Amino acid sequence: MSREPSITAFARQSVAALRAIVRNAGIHPQHLAAALRGWRQYAGDRAAYLAAAKTSGDALPWGPELPMLLEKSEAAGSVGPYFLQDQRVARWIFESNPARHVDVGSRIDGFVGSVSVFREIEVIDIRPRPREISNVQFHQLDLMNELPAEWVACTDSLSCLHTIEHFGLGRYGDPIDPSGHMKGLSQLKRMVKPGGTLYLSTPMGPERVEFNAHRVFAADTITSWFTGAWNIERFAIIDDDGTLREPTDWLSAESKNHFGCSLGVAIVAARRIVNVE
Repeated sequence: MSREPSITAFARQSVAALRAIVRNAGIHPQHLAAALRGWRQYAGDRAAYLAAAKTSGDALPWGPELPMLLEKSEAAGSVGPYFLQDQRVARWIFESNPARHVDVGSRIDGFVGSVSVFREIEVIDIRPRPREISNVQFHQLDLMNELPAEWVACTDSLSCLHTIEHFGLGRYGDPIDPSGHMKGLSQLKRMVKPGGTLYLSTPMGPERVEFNAHRVFAADTITSWFTGAWNIERFAIIDDDGTLREPTDWLSAESKNHFGCSLGVAIVAARRIVNVE
């Protein structure tokens, strides 16, 4: 039985709640100090540019100023878990070249965009379509409801990356349901044809719900989803250091400790068995 937080414990979280509100409003205290330093650098660069522009024949007309204050100290780009999982699963799909590929809830500006470069992809999401996108066909559908007949055993290739952990937490407008992830998983499995492949990723570590952001599943829980009529063909993880480890032996003793992860990512490619006796 899960532990319910007491009223006292909830009251002690008031500071954390305030931080969450400030963070979600786009206010980051650590960025404020960096922005103040950045403003001094910006002012110096601005003065230097204006002075140099007086003698330059190539300076453009001065337009509205748009100070960028944080980028001098940032890396060239972010290569985090989303980037690594999107790249890996897109490669797997490219190599397998399925007749049809459907995605449920993965990032439009990440994985879906990568796949759409080399093939058509259909996308299912509970949220409205953002806009028309080349090579992307959008369907608005809530998989926690009964699956329409046309979506049963509809595809030989289905992906659902960093999505199943959100089902039933209300974060994206879905109804609250503690069993939402299992209902969603059941629907995903029904969508795959016998012989087809389901690509799934989700947070992995000591099992918990971090409401309302996501759930974190134990490694053995994730692999237990693919028994009976399913066979795990690929298993990769992204560990707490952000390192992609593939292949990973999902049957090894390390799975009991979630491969050393507190908040890692498991990436599974599982095939639906054609004939199950």
